[in-house]
Amino acid sequence: MIPFNKPYLNGKELANIAEAAATGKISGDGYFTKKCHDFFEYRYGFKKVLMTTSCTDALEMAAILLDIQPCDEVIAPSYTFVSTVNAFALRGAKIIFADSYEDHPNIDPAQIERLITSNTKAIVVVHYAGVACDMDRIMEIANRFNIPVVEDAAQAIDSFYNGKPLGSIGAFGTFSFHETKNIIAGEGGMLVINDDRYIHRAEIIREKGTNRSSFFRGEVAKYGWVDIGSSFLPSDLIAAFLYAQLENIDTIQMKRKAIWERYYERLSAALMGSDISLPIMPDYATNNAHMFYLVCKTLEQRTSLISHLRECSIHAVFHYLSLHKSEYYINKYDSDALPYSDSYSDCLVRLPMFYELELEQVDFICDRIIENIV
Repeated sequence: MIPFNKPYLNGKELANIAEAAATGKISGDGYFTKKCHDFFEYRYGFKKVLMTTSCTDALEMAAILLDIQPCDEVIAPSYTFVSTVNAFALRGAKIIFADSYEDHPNIDPAQIERLITSNTKAIVVVHYAGVACDMDRIMEIANRFNIPVVEDAAQAIDSFYNGKPLGSIGAFGTFSFHETKNIIAGEGGMLVINDDRYIHRAEIIREKGTNRSSFFRGEVAKYGWVDIGSSFLPSDLIAAFLYAQLENIDTIQMKRKAIWERYYERLSAALMGSDISLPIMPDYATNNAHMFYLVCKTLEQRTSLISHLRECSIHAVFHYLSLHKSEYYINKYDSDALPYSDSYSDCLVRLPMFYELELEQVDFICDRIIENIV
């Protein structure tokens, strides 16, 4: 079976973990955590980064920092993972779901503008497959109404919008280092803070509501409970693993892009004129090769394709289910239909994508797709 995903280790992860253990400090904000912070701030010019235990935690920190309250409204795409909105639902917010583009799973800015009310307190956008949303249009709308933007960049490491790193454009960016992502730590995440106003409080919230970070910098004589918060910082062992990956990010990205390009090269010509769509890359976006997906015409066609691939020992998967139709939210949703989100829920299929996938295997997968469709 060709798996859908296989975590890649370059060989230095365990050595880093042993080095971290030898320092005698394996809790949060140790030696390797600081190295990860420095890496991201230097390479991408992020104003301030804080490692977290997951992208989910980074989103929850953003919700606290924005002081989301019950009855506030937060606009977000329906076609996304539950963490994108759950972080704000936990604060009591009403989630206002927006539809995707007809030809791309990303949120449609025109949908955002029509959903804004006096109760809108945040706009959350998701860079699906690591491909940038139309951030100029989104930020123009957000700035006009004075609404902060949170970039869910869980899939978007090393991806750019008109030369700007994703995660650096809104008030906050959130990243994931889950084992299915390009750069991994098993679990793990990061909050990017692009607005100076939130930096000090972010450190407090991350440290269980204490000013512990200020204490260790010698800025206060003692530390105590000064705000709400939780334990959002990861063990330094996680950061040690992650740093080994970061040191190899260019090698990892080069291989993943070669795999993506091979998929596209083989399938674009073969599927031309068929009712299967390939990924679209807007001019303003770069491709970080997080995933390669196809969009079938119908649910039945997708089911048939996934079944055929499985019979050929290829593990392909579908992706998100529209959140506005989820068991938890369906009785709370009282707005318009979201046909494009529902269409991607029914028709999008993700193909195997991981560092150790060989180009010969990609060819084999493409041949099996072509024989099923053409």
